[in-house]
Amino acid sequence: MLTIISWIALGIGLLSSLIIVVDVYRHPQMMKIMNVVWPINGWFFGPFALWTYYRWGRLKAKDNERKDERGKAAKVFLSTSHCSAGCTLGDAVGVPIVAVTGAAIAGSTLFAHYAVEFILAYGFGIVFQYLAIHPMSENNTTMDSLKASVKADSLSLITFEIGMFGWMAIVHYLLFTEPPVPTEATYWFMMQIAMILGFITSYPANWWLVRKGIKEEM
Repeated sequence: MLTIISWIALGIGLLSSLIIVVDVYRHPQMMKIMNVVWPINGWFFGPFALWTYYRWGRLKAKDNERKDERGKAAKVFLSTSHCSAGCTLGDAVGVPIVAVTGAAIAGSTLFAHYAVEFILAYGFGIVFQYLAIHPMSENNTTMDSLKASVKADSLSLITFEIGMFGWMAIVHYLLFTEPPVPTEATYWFMMQIAMILGFITSYPANWWLVRKGIKEEM
């Protein structure tokens, strides 16, 4: 039964991503990196990502003619989505690397996943942040924008990974006698849940970063 549920969840996520891909192709975002962010969020948020995209994301399209009346909570949601997409991409790339290499730390593949995926998530997160900051900062040098990206994204990324890694530990040690592996649909369904929890744990950090002016609301 869990395998069936997993395939359904994954299918809904992929379908949501595809719908968003088609729409951002027709209505590109003003901030180019968001054309990538929204489909990635569609994979783990599914129909909720569709709802937020059409309600808030479309307001940031180049051809939008509606008035932007989003509140702060919605703007912080977009800032969190941006961070989460970079983290998700890094984590998704890291999983097969660990699986193929058979890497382990202290005899644990979970710890290897933590290390590899954190490094990649941090890297992709900074790249995503840079691609948001640099085009909007005419007077910034590349190094200025890179430093601003690290400052804006580090706390957000760490809090995202806390939520995600916490769930991965629960799955690995508590929920299954034999934890699912990356070749099984259940594994990726568990990862979808991990991404959602990571988003939830990083949202307060993004709110604080925006309030302090360290990160721009989107």
